[in-house]
Amino acid sequence: MPELPEVEITRKTLQKYVKNEYISDIKINNYNLRYKIEKNLAKKLKKKKIIKITRRSKYLIFHLSDKNFLILHLGMSGRILVNNKKNNLLDTSFYANTTPLTKHNHIYFFFKKHVVIYNDTRRFGFIKYYLTKQFASCSHLKHLGIEPFSNKLNINYFKNKINFFSKSIKNTLMDQKFICGLGNIYVNEALFLSKIHPRRNCKTLTDVEIETLLHSIKFILKKAILLGGSTIRDFHNSEGKSGKFQNNFKVYDRENKKCLIKKCKGSIIKIVIAGRSSFFCNNCQKE
Repeated sequence: MPELPEVEITRKTLQKYVKNEYISDIKINNYNLRYKIEKNLAKKLKKKKIIKITRRSKYLIFHLSDKNFLILHLGMSGRILVNNKKNNLLDTSFYANTTPLTKHNHIYFFFKKHVVIYNDTRRFGFIKYYLTKQFASCSHLKHLGIEPFSNKLNINYFKNKINFFSKSIKNTLMDQKFICGLGNIYVNEALFLSKIHPRRNCKTLTDVEIETLLHSIKFILKKAILLGGSTIRDFHNSEGKSGKFQNNFKVYDRENKKCLIKKCKGSIIKIVIAGRSSFFCNNCQKE
């Protein structure tokens, strides 16, 4: 599943094409995504202008001219395609290494110069429409934790929140009610940069370790966005190019390889924590 950097890059790319553009028409080929698309969605969106696109955690939020909202989640295999009048197709996907099949094109959004297509092989993604008065109580957003780039993500927030946790720091960081948007790749990398073992109980972290970890999280995410996200198994990013952050992986998917830190004689170990693969250096990140 795309993590925060990939969703953010998709947001920036898509906004180039649809910001301040009117939806002239909509064609829905398949109403059966993760949640069934409401029958009158096309009527509600037609002739509406997209004011901007924002991101909350891993959700894309389309702000409409009638002050209502459209929320999109890519799920496991969702991809957004942009087609212009010359039939040049831009694939905004990170996690699909095959040419998109038209049979998986579920929704077409028509604009003056472009057509935006939602393609989803597994159909775990979804699109939902919310009225202004409904948006604040949106079940997908209201329980989310703080954004990683927020100034409010500081040592006080961290220490107050972990009073309600008693689990590994890896699981704590993966909890979307704690810090939203973080996923397996970037949590592994941030813990390595902070020299913290992923199985360590979150309540045992010192103030210095917490400060280092928070800095590492923001640094890793910013670098991933700057490098175009992580492209795995020949996947490509939202500009139709390969992301480059995977070339900077220090631990993720490097099982049994030597640690890249100079003079470190450790190697990368893989363990499973709560069903997710966790990678760490057995020398840099002592338990």
